[in-house]
Amino acid sequence: MAVTRGLAPAPQPDADAEAASAAERAAAFVARETAVACPPFVPEVKLHLATEVTPLWRATEAALTRAGVPPPYWAFAWAGGQALARYLLDHPATVSGKRVLDLASGGGVVAIAAVLAGAARVSAADIDPFAAAALRLNAALNGVTVDVITEDLTASAAAAAWDVIVAGDVCYERAMVDRVLPWLRQEAARATAVIVGDPGRAYCPSEAVEELARYQVPTSLDLEGREQRETRVLRLLPHPSGREEGQPGR
Repeated sequence: MAVTRGLAPAPQPDADAEAASAAERAAAFVARETAVACPPFVPEVKLHLATEVTPLWRATEAALTRAGVPPPYWAFAWAGGQALARYLLDHPATVSGKRVLDLASGGGVVAIAAVLAGAARVSAADIDPFAAAALRLNAALNGVTVDVITEDLTASAAAAAWDVIVAGDVCYERAMVDRVLPWLRQEAARATAVIVGDPGRAYCPSEAVEELARYQVPTSLDLEGREQRETRVLRLLPHPSGREEGQPGR
């Protein structure tokens, strides 16, 4: 292969500037379309949320698509996340002094609760850039420091760098569970404590789990069709068969 020496590289678009601009636009959207409120089950935490008085509450999927916005899961305090955050605040020894990852963090209620409970370092991972913007805004709103990760950790071969992994309400659809659950089981097999919050979603595993707590979490009729959901906090254990429920045998 021929190599040309002594020539300056051709000018390239400033990727960092473009990324910063996109992050600023996402942050502006979050601030503009939400209101600061406290989740009913975790009043210690303030979040930028969609509420009945914000445009995002009534925005249709088509309108969001036209605006280039993915489904704004980050804008709601889902029952699984609230229950898990409540558990960490009420049982701080779970994360105190430890390195914690909040997977599929959304707006970050669980990550923020982990910091407030005394975690040594908290990382929050979400591949949605609007969730990442909400995470940063919500961390600042609560005066805490959270490392925001935007890569898909479930596709990474990197060794675990956490003592505890938490995930609130991630079992709501098959595609999500098929990607996330095997990775969480893998981390549990490495002796990492893996704790999830689940309000009875269809794809929550029933095997190799240990129930840590059960709560009645207030919910919105618009979101959940009911005023509260029974929500469990579960420790996820390595699956004894090496495969998840519903997966074909090897």
